[in-house]
Amino acid sequence: MLTTLKTVYTDTRASDLAWALGREPLPALATLDLRLGGTALQLRLLGASHQVLLEQERGVCSETVACIPGSKSPLPVGVSERVGDWEYEFSARVEVMTPSAFSGRAQELLALVADHPHGLAGVFPGSPDAFTALIAQWRDGQMHWRTWHAYPEEGQLVVTRSRAGARSARRVRETAEAAHS
Repeated sequence: MLTTLKTVYTDTRASDLAWALGREPLPALATLDLRLGGTALQLRLLGASHQVLLEQERGVCSETVACIPGSKSPLPVGVSERVGDWEYEFSARVEVMTPSAFSGRAQELLALVADHPHGLAGVFPGSPDAFTALIAQWRDGQMHWRTWHAYPEEGQLVVTRSRAGARSARRVRETAEAAHS
């Protein structure tokens, strides 16, 4: 799903993005509700980036990547955490491109997400290359999602990959054994 966001595009920078796990839902400009593999998933476009909310009988998990007021921590390269009964992993990278390469990559990604049944993309008014996009899929018993945050004025594209799923029986056993050692 592709939408034009009803907000003013501000000069944020890729370096302003921060990551947070477990935040409450923030006001969204656009949402996409999905149910994949028994998991309720909501993809959310925020004025300053994205939020993903997961809910399953084992509990909830939320990821926020956004320009969070007061946050001084940079976007991490990688994170692996246990959230209740969820195993969660996150990685991020910044791609730097020339203006023409950036525009081509932006339009390619927007076309990919717009045609994807589990995709949500929002273009900010004023620049066809200023956007945030998300795609989700259920694979191997886990939820996976990718995001792209475009900053055309800097020629930077922030790309993230995340996954969350139930802790495997083997991991639960290994954790219990380690605790008793």
